[in-house]
Amino acid sequence: MNTIFIEFRDPLFGVIIFFVIVFVVALFSYWWGRFKAQGDYRHLDKFLHKFRSPPSNTELKKLISSTAVSIDSWLLLADSYFKHGEYSKSIEIYHELLEQDKSSIDKKDIMFLLGKTYFKAGFLERSKSIFLEILKLSPRTPQALRYLLLVYEYLKDYQEALSVLEPLEILGQNILKDKTYLNCLLILNDFSLSSLQKAEKLILIYKKHQELAYLIFEYLFNFFPKLAWQNLDYLQCEKLSDLFWKLQKNTINLDIIVQNTYLRELFSAKGYISLERNSQVFEFDILIHLHKNSYNKAKINFEYMCENCKQIFPFAFHRCSNCHELNTIIAQPIISKEHHEAFDSFL
Repeated sequence: MNTIFIEFRDPLFGVIIFFVIVFVVALFSYWWGRFKAQGDYRHLDKFLHKFRSPPSNTELKKLISSTAVSIDSWLLLADSYFKHGEYSKSIEIYHELLEQDKSSIDKKDIMFLLGKTYFKAGFLERSKSIFLEILKLSPRTPQALRYLLLVYEYLKDYQEALSVLEPLEILGQNILKDKTYLNCLLILNDFSLSSLQKAEKLILIYKKHQELAYLIFEYLFNFFPKLAWQNLDYLQCEKLSDLFWKLQKNTINLDIIVQNTYLRELFSAKGYISLERNSQVFEFDILIHLHKNSYNKAKINFEYMCENCKQIFPFAFHRCSNCHELNTIIAQPIISKEHHEAFDSFL
């Protein structure tokens, strides 16, 4: 037997026992870790399952009334819903928070968030009632006045929107641009005025304030191109580039175009004239060189960026729908391939 088993007093025996113990402990730790991790995953999955579908109104009410979750956490969750476009859940949370009779809740702030969410979701009348209630309780609230102004504007109630500007001015807010914009909208929506009268009034407003060039010249170029050319502000040419690009050839004014480098480059790129051999604008320069080589399958489209918040839109705007600033539009040219639809005869 001594030839098979090592004497337990032999030092080698102790080393072997030590490594066996280490191996057993390591194996036990490994399997215990895996078992614990599976348990944690099961617990996490069970926990997340609760949030895969939003809680019902009853469940939400119970959760908010309990002290398990702080008010700040609920506001953070509501803001998360708001940013992801789930306005209904955000509205439910704000409603339930307002119903709680807790001194720690600043109801005016929550009402403002609720009104803002209603506005973003398109419930303008509900949003209006919320902001009016806030102003009834606390008249000196410029944020609520600003949103009430937007609500009236979206509802096309421009007279009421103008009435909101007075308290904003008292609170030290700059209202000149908003006032000019609302007066322009009143003119454009006044059915008692002819198109020519509207154009003349808009020209007077622009000459007086030098604001809202895109709004005013968009109307003029669409209905009275000659008046637009006669009153054109050369400093605004780049901002109006997409309006120039959409003009028909018979409506352009060559006498004015030849006096302005940017306009010469733009209409040379358009192919209406050939007065420029290159351009400082990359897209115009490409088209000018393509025209020289008789290639006419490229065109320019425009996307529109807000100068204030840098948000990009596929359509023109006068007030940014993201940051609500006025006259911040920047038209950015984009080269694309022109497609011609071919119609096959079935005969």
